[in-house]
Amino acid sequence: MIEHRYLGTVDYATTFDAMKQFTQARDQATCDELWLLQHPPVFTQGVSGKAEHLLAPGDIPVIQIDRGGQVTYHGPGQWVVYVLLDLKRRSMGVRDLVSRLERGIIDLLAEYAVPAAADPKAPGVYVEGKKIASLGLKVSRGCSYHGLAFNADMNLEPFQRINPCGHKGLEVQSLAALIGSDQVDMAAVGKQLLTSVERALQR
Repeated sequence: MIEHRYLGTVDYATTFDAMKQFTQARDQATCDELWLLQHPPVFTQGVSGKAEHLLAPGDIPVIQIDRGGQVTYHGPGQWVVYVLLDLKRRSMGVRDLVSRLERGIIDLLAEYAVPAAADPKAPGVYVEGKKIASLGLKVSRGCSYHGLAFNADMNLEPFQRINPCGHKGLEVQSLAALIGSDQVDMAAVGKQLLTSVERALQR
C-alpha cells in the first residue's frame, strides 16, 4: 500500500528536512508514501553538482541537497512527487525504480496523446528531445526519498539560467506548451500523475 499526501505549495528546505526525518524515523511497518506538491521558485544542486552549470541564478535561491545529479529548477506550475519507498521491502533496485517512475510519466503523457520517451543515458522523460520531467533520488537505509518533477503549466524561463541537469543547451518542455494552457487542469494533472506513478510502481 502507498499513501498519498497532497501538500499544496510548500517551502523547499522545509520539505527536504521532512523527507529526511521521515526516512530516518521509518521502520519495517511504516507505509510507503508519495507526496504531491509544488515549490516556490528554487534551484537545487545535487551532490555531484558543479558550479559551472549555474549560469545566472539571479534572484532565485540555490539550495545544496543530497540527491544524485546536477542542478534543476522547481517552481509554480510544476508538479513534484517525492517517492518515499522501502526499496528493500519491495525488492526493488534504484535502476528499476527510475524506470518505473519514467514509465509512470510516459503513461500520463499518453493520456494527453503526447508521445514521450526515456533516455537510458540521461534519466528523465523527453518529448522530441526536450525534457519534460526530471528525476533525482537518494537512498538511505534501503529507502528512497526525493523523486520526480513534471513540468505541467509553468514559466520555463528559469531553466535558461542553468544547464538543466548538467547538460549544456538542453531544452525543456511543458505539457501546457504542447497542448495549450486551457487544456491543463493542474489539480487533475496532479492526481493523474500520482495514479500513473503508483500504477507503475505496483507492476
